[in-house]
Amino acid sequence: MADAEIALDIQNLKKYFGGIKAVDGCTFQVPKGQISGLIGPNGSGKTTTFNLLTGVLAADSGEVLYNGENIVGLRPYEIFNRGISRTFQITRIYREMTVFENMLSASSMKVPLREARARAEQLMEFVTLTKLRGEYGGNLSYGQQKLLEFARALMTDPDLILLDEPAAGVNRTLLNNLLDHIHHLQEEQGKTVLIVEHDMNVIMNHCEKVFVLDYGVKIAEGLPEDIQTNEEVIEAYFGHK
Repeated sequence: MADAEIALDIQNLKKYFGGIKAVDGCTFQVPKGQISGLIGPNGSGKTTTFNLLTGVLAADSGEVLYNGENIVGLRPYEIFNRGISRTFQITRIYREMTVFENMLSASSMKVPLREARARAEQLMEFVTLTKLRGEYGGNLSYGQQKLLEFARALMTDPDLILLDEPAAGVNRTLLNNLLDHIHHLQEEQGKTVLIVEHDMNVIMNHCEKVFVLDYGVKIAEGLPEDIQTNEEVIEAYFGHK
């Protein structure tokens, strides 16, 4: 894959917790301008990988190349300022702030307040939260909190968006709404999206490429239909026949 077609180039990434190899030489390349999926059994290292990519955890070794720069060792805000944004498996909104205040909290300090407010209004409308702009985050349903965190991740207009289990705890109507927004970002704005998800319907029906981790190692990658029939992937999920 040519460099111009790669959004994120992960090379031999490692993270150990004592004797536990959470991520063990993980290597894969995220295609630019596509929706990709990162899957694997529980404990396979998916969220740890996300935390390494976004500076929440420091890698023991390896490289993560973004726009030709190795971002390993950078702090989360430095990676965020370079155009990478994320959501979390468990939402991290401010429960005692309104929806609108939550949105503004994710704005860059370099952006004038008037522009930040306009951007917040635009994104609240994008995810159909305008009517709840004055509601406290803690009063939203879990699905609405997911939408809020997703919208907040877009405040700085990132090029790469990492979504950690967007379907978890979300009803089907709100999930379909969120998935529509994700496709809009990819198709209309050329954004790159990487999704960690246990819901295989989301992965198989909405991702163009899928990467599979097991014990912190990438064991497979390819089109969704190929991953479904990959014997090594089936064994990782279900064990030996």
